Amino acid sequence: MSIAIRPATGGDVAAIDALLRRAFPRADEALLVQRLCIAGDMVLTLVADDEESGALAGVVVFSRMAVDVGGRVIAAVALAPLAVEADYRRQGVGEALVQAGLAQLRDAGAMLAFVLGEPDYYERFGFSADWAQGFASPYAGDYLMALPLQGGAMPCGERGAATHAAAFAELGGQD
Repeated sequence: MSIAIRPATGGDVAAIDALLRRAFPRADEALLVQRLCIAGDMVLTLVADDEESGALAGVVVFSRMAVDVGGRVIAAVALAPLAVEADYRRQGVGEALVQAGLAQLRDAGAMLAFVLGEPDYYERFGFSADWAQGFASPYAGDYLMALPLQGGAMPCGERGAATHAAAFAELGGQD
């Protein structure tokens, strides 16, 4: 299997929506991506294509966050969602998507990336609940993790709010 990672295009919208609806038990993630797109809060969306079949194997989305450290706003993103088609799981597709996204965001100057997810999975990329501790967020806890992207150091100063795009608050109980 050979996978190619590339930026998503308008032609991928239907396939991404279908993948998200298959990959998760509820439609929340598909609706989240729609709302992020409509609001203009998407920062980066990457897809993984199976080079042999042309099938969409996975997708990762990064969206804008409002984060302040030491009273100043810093460039930060939220990783959500990450989805891999069932036939491509446990083959490194998700890992390749996350690594490619983080590299592009690092190069673009983003300071922090946040994820709300399973620590056993996301810690392999350097995400840690310790980095997210102290930020005011409705998602605060063991599953909210952060990753400094510039030189591996947290920006200096007291941690303030870490606010996800409004689309995240619109989730919950909707199919």
